[in-house]
Amino acid sequence: MINRILIRMKVVQMLYSYLLTRSDFKILPEPESHSRDKRFAYSLYCDLLLLLLDQSGYRISNYEGRPRIEPADKIGKNDWTHIAAALAANDDMKDIALHHRSFSEALLPHHQRLSAAIKESSAFKDYSRMKTKPEIQDEVQLWKTIFTTILLRDNAIKELINSDPGFTHVGYEQALQMLDETLNDFSTVRSSLVEARRGLATSLDKAYELYHSLLQLMIDLTDLRALNLDEAKHKYLPSHDDLNPNMRFVENQFIQALRDNDDMKEYLDKTPISWQDEDVTLRRILDKILESDIYKDYMAAPATDFAADCELWYSLFKNIIVESDDLAESLESQSVYWNDDLTIMGSFVLKTIKQFAHSEGNPISLLPKFKDIEDERFGPKLFEDAIRNQVEYREMIDACLVESKWDPDRLAFMDIVILETAIAELINFESIPTLVTINEYTEIANYYSTPKSGQFITGLLYAIINNLKKDGIIVKE
Repeated sequence: MINRILIRMKVVQMLYSYLLTRSDFKILPEPESHSRDKRFAYSLYCDLLLLLLDQSGYRISNYEGRPRIEPADKIGKNDWTHIAAALAANDDMKDIALHHRSFSEALLPHHQRLSAAIKESSAFKDYSRMKTKPEIQDEVQLWKTIFTTILLRDNAIKELINSDPGFTHVGYEQALQMLDETLNDFSTVRSSLVEARRGLATSLDKAYELYHSLLQLMIDLTDLRALNLDEAKHKYLPSHDDLNPNMRFVENQFIQALRDNDDMKEYLDKTPISWQDEDVTLRRILDKILESDIYKDYMAAPATDFAADCELWYSLFKNIIVESDDLAESLESQSVYWNDDLTIMGSFVLKTIKQFAHSEGNPISLLPKFKDIEDERFGPKLFEDAIRNQVEYREMIDACLVESKWDPDRLAFMDIVILETAIAELINFESIPTLVTINEYTEIANYYSTPKSGQFITGLLYAIINNLKKDGIIVKE
């Protein structure tokens, strides 16, 4: 079962990877060159961004002398564009709107006609009829097609562009290239976010796969021992012991119950798992098992029962298998996710063996992937909350650092990610006590970050919690 301890670790991992590799969505800066081509290119580039907003249902209004970009009351924000929403939220666009007000006003008489042309276009209809939810790349391509086949071919728009006293053909082409670069940049950033979301889901799936893989490992070790005993019978001049081996280990009742378990069979049908290709790892672990006092005492016992058979594998798994360097190396080669998951998933394997022992041989259910629907939703929501409010949470961190006279630039990036995730949990999960959050993320910092990070994270989280309570953002204890 994937618990919240592991989910928090996964969210921190994915958030770290995403924030480390993403490049922020930016409006291209005004070029340093003051040539006529460059000036016109940038001016037209800004106009084209405003045209995109206009055709997405956004309007520019004034509020206390500053422009505001928001959905028009009657038109509303189209649910088929995320690009316009990102543009509208960009502070640079407000300055562009202020300096290009005349172009925005000139677009108003043409809005309905252009909007209708877009909705009737084959590109828009194909996009709307997509059977699966469109990816951000699909939206980017849609806008590129809209510009090249509709907007830039419209006579009224062409007249607006050509009437600019600074118009140049070179600048026109450069503006189109700049627009294309901005759209591609947005696609790259949003795609990386989509991949991060998928990565979180995949890493949780892989954790649950590891749980079953460790159970299967015990079955495959048993099968390898059975194969060895059978080979010994057929070797040249087999001994009496070779011909009459003690079969107690390979006939272990717990292993047989695990083979017959319906949940195990169902999972393996959907996700086949085998350690047969890890022959070296299997043999080395089996050798350690055969050399252990745990195995020798079990084989020498006058008799065994189902409980004793379970206890054997509980002890072998806890003291030999999980501690094996060979297992760690094998897990690392099989999945980038598994080494970090081994401790937690290993504890659930031990819990499962105990459940088998208490069942006295009766059928049992394996641990579910999540305890309940709340745990299943916890990871995605925590990740989304941390991403959506990342800038705001960073400001909270910096404010506390200023109060503590700590230089924000000296803070390890992993510590920032851990703190942002912890703040997301503090604010958005009312049922989780603050002390639980502090303890969990302190442990994550001790595991993933610098040697002194745990203590530092603890102190800073207490300061952040005090500020959140003082500002009335949280009231929980």
